[in-house]
Amino acid sequence: MKRFVLGEFGEPGDCVEAARKLREGGVTGLDAYSLYPMHGIDEALELPRSKVPLVALIGGVSGALGGYFMMWWMNAWNYPINVGNRPPHGFWTNIPITFECGILLAVLSIFFSSIFYFFALPRTYHPVFESEQFRTASLDRFWISAETEDESAIAGLEEKFRNAGAVRVHTVLESV
Repeated sequence: MKRFVLGEFGEPGDCVEAARKLREGGVTGLDAYSLYPMHGIDEALELPRSKVPLVALIGGVSGALGGYFMMWWMNAWNYPINVGNRPPHGFWTNIPITFECGILLAVLSIFFSSIFYFFALPRTYHPVFESEQFRTASLDRFWISAETEDESAIAGLEEKFRNAGAVRVHTVLESV
């Protein structure tokens, strides 16, 4: 059964510094919660570099190539029309559709990969939501959680949170 030790902080700078201290102290499974993005929390938690730009690049290039191939196939092979004795395939006439398909597929790949892969949605439940005190995360407080399955480690984690400057510390058990 998972347990989450939660620490509340009053200022974003205190929260970022506490996350850095906890990570350097060997605490694993850290996550931060706040009403707005906190500058420096990514580095403090040592989060890996985002993969969203790579997803956008792959989606955009695939969309552009697919759009260009679609226009070439429709105009030159599937249904060629001889208008003014022009060639059935003109590179420059296909550029707008190529651009639009590239942008469309890049945006759709970002949207769907973010929702279903990176954010693991639809996930409507997280154990920290069971804490009544945690509601202040959407109002004016900043929180850090540490996930553990070892019941004997809870007291040590709570002490580390207090030493890092947490205003309030408590533990939440995951309900089965």
